[in-house]
Amino acid sequence: MDYLSLLGIAIGLSMDAFAVSVTNGAVTRGLRIAHALKIAVCFGLFQAVMPMIGWAIGKAGEGLISQLDHWIAFVLLGYIGGKMIYDAWKDRNKETECQSRNPIGFRMLIVMAIATSIDALATGIILPSAVGASTVALMGYAVSIIGVTTFAISLSGVFIGKKFGDLFCSKAELLGGFVLVFIGTKILIEHLFFS
Repeated sequence: MDYLSLLGIAIGLSMDAFAVSVTNGAVTRGLRIAHALKIAVCFGLFQAVMPMIGWAIGKAGEGLISQLDHWIAFVLLGYIGGKMIYDAWKDRNKETECQSRNPIGFRMLIVMAIATSIDALATGIILPSAVGASTVALMGYAVSIIGVTTFAISLSGVFIGKKFGDLFCSKAELLGGFVLVFIGTKILIEHLFFS
């Protein structure tokens, strides 16, 4: 198994989850370790499960996945980011003092995890040939590395975002919404024009 390529794939797949984790950390006041762990576990789990699903689908579903994955990520992240921008804009005249709140509910977290891991679904199709994961056991090992890497990177992202959110308080949700819209647009543009 090509461990260096596997680590590169794991880090590459986790970058969108990292950016969304930073956004979640920035907009969450009174952040607790349990919430940070929930975000990291959710992103890590979906980044590990999606390649397994992609591998199971195999070559038969490769064309369909590659035609739709970028549109699904674009719509989901655009919706979530747009809602954050709208909420921040709507509340702009309210008290600007940071308040303890948790705007990212479990359902929204699942949607974010799916949106940021759709590219991992397509990666699962090519993962066996890319890293030499020719058996179920090796594939399980490969996706475990992807999941653990995403977990660690996402957890660090939440705390980086927390620091950012504390510094910029009232603007964090607005900026976070723009970041999510940007990530969704980036995924769409990369798939439409560069793949």
